[in-house]
Amino acid sequence: MFEATVRADVLKEFVGVISTLTDEAKFIINPKGIAVKAVDPAHVAMVDLTMNAKAFESYSASDAGIGVDIEKLAEVLRLAKSDDKISLKFDEEKNKLVVQVENITRRMSLVDTAGMSEPKVPDLNLPVKVVAKTAELERGIRASEAVSDHVALIASPEGFELVSKGEADDYVSLNLSKKLLVELNCKERVKSLFSLDYFSKMIKAVVTSENIVMNIGTDYPVKMEFDIAKGNGHATYLLAPRIESE
Repeated sequence: MFEATVRADVLKEFVGVISTLTDEAKFIINPKGIAVKAVDPAHVAMVDLTMNAKAFESYSASDAGIGVDIEKLAEVLRLAKSDDKISLKFDEEKNKLVVQVENITRRMSLVDTAGMSEPKVPDLNLPVKVVAKTAELERGIRASEAVSDHVALIASPEGFELVSKGEADDYVSLNLSKKLLVELNCKERVKSLFSLDYFSKMIKAVVTSENIVMNIGTDYPVKMEFDIAKGNGHATYLLAPRIESE
């Protein structure tokens, strides 16, 4: 059993974090809230997402796992204004998710979850923690997108740098000294290279969180964490590095 009402802007944020990586996802529903763990088709990135019952206007649920077509759900949400209330109901008898926006009702067939694995979040011992303002990272990404298809994340005890290098010596650097960061825990210099396309989509999915926590190491995945649903949910992205050839 699952029946809930939620503001459109909250659900759009939740769906937006997932749609960055995948078109289909298994929603793990229980009385405390909803959780999603999913990897992208290329197995380069992963999302671990939770939204607790307090994020909803009303919420009633028992344990269930349903496969949701994220694109179809996003289509319905495009019809809603930010402050609209969205009604969600799991029709167990017909195996459909019923979504209502104002006077529009959409009955969505659910995706078979038999082939959906529940990925385990790896226990990574990443040596560096950087907490940066979301707006600063977004600005650096916008500048980088005109230069290259990859981005280097570099941290040292003095600060954090986001660097993109293109052809003909094209170069973009976002340099944030320790004073410009919310927090920096770094004892030695580390550097990893990542796909800018993935990294950009992940940062742009951060809608309501002022800050992003990044854990990094040399040639290790980056782990990014941020709050959603005005603090009533939490998201974690993991992105594998691109190893530079010698």
